[in-house]
Amino acid sequence: GCAGWKLFWLICLVSTFFHYGAVRVTVRESSVEVVRGESAPLPCSFFTLMPLFRLSIIWTLTPLSDPDSPKQVIVYDHGQVIESPSFMGRVGFVGMPWSADIILNDTRASDAGVYRCVVSNPPEKGDPGIGELSLTVLAPPSLPMCLWEGDTDTGGNVKLSCVVVEGFPAPQLIWEKLEPNQIILPVNMDDGMRGSVQISNVSAETSGLYRCSVSNPLGTQHCYIDLSVYSPPDNTPGTLQGVLLSLSMALLQLALVMLVLWLHRSARESKWRNSREEDERYNEIKYTPSLIKRSFV
Repeated sequence: GCAGWKLFWLICLVSTFFHYGAVRVTVRESSVEVVRGESAPLPCSFFTLMPLFRLSIIWTLTPLSDPDSPKQVIVYDHGQVIESPSFMGRVGFVGMPWSADIILNDTRASDAGVYRCVVSNPPEKGDPGIGELSLTVLAPPSLPMCLWEGDTDTGGNVKLSCVVVEGFPAPQLIWEKLEPNQIILPVNMDDGMRGSVQISNVSAETSGLYRCSVSNPLGTQHCYIDLSVYSPPDNTPGTLQGVLLSLSMALLQLALVMLVLWLHRSARESKWRNSREEDERYNEIKYTPSLIKRSFV
């Protein structure tokens, strides 16, 4: 009688199990962190009562960078393994066929997102077992790029910009003036990876070496700008008056020299005219008697 009851309950249990679906999936970790370039184990365990002849395991990724476009990572179907082209040579199953764990090698920033492990094992009924976990790919900041734009003449406005392309967590960005004195400058974050400093009414004191630093827990990178502000010559009223006075004195001296030359030339011309007139009168007196004398011959 007791053995009969045990057999009855076992049959009921197995029948209920078959009715509601036998595949159960367990994910041991809900989130995994990895440094870019290293390997990331992604765990997924399953339980089933049926033989594994028709076992099917599908891993998919919903990328953090594009949540609306999930993609296939790797598939195990009837004993065959199929890798997605974007993961070719970087992903593989660990412990098949008794485990759905995979390992992702040479991780990239684009690998970050939500991974889903879907397991089915016909002829078991019910929906496939599903497990989810998130993968975070950490990366040090890339080398930033420093740029400047604006007018470097005295009184102009200059904008210093710093752009970093990669880094997770998002790098902290700091602008500093290093020379002649170290000063931390207020930064306007245009977005999570770009920061700028606006400098108005620049002067000679604005010139110097500026540094942008980007950092997160994995490292720090720098870029630099050597800013030179052009200062025109000092045009103060006293200096301008001195220049005008010197110019006036030079013009006056030139006028005096020209006047002396003109007077000297005028005197010579007057003397030459008087001498010529005297010679003409002398010749007239000298030849007049002979003319008279000849007239009476």
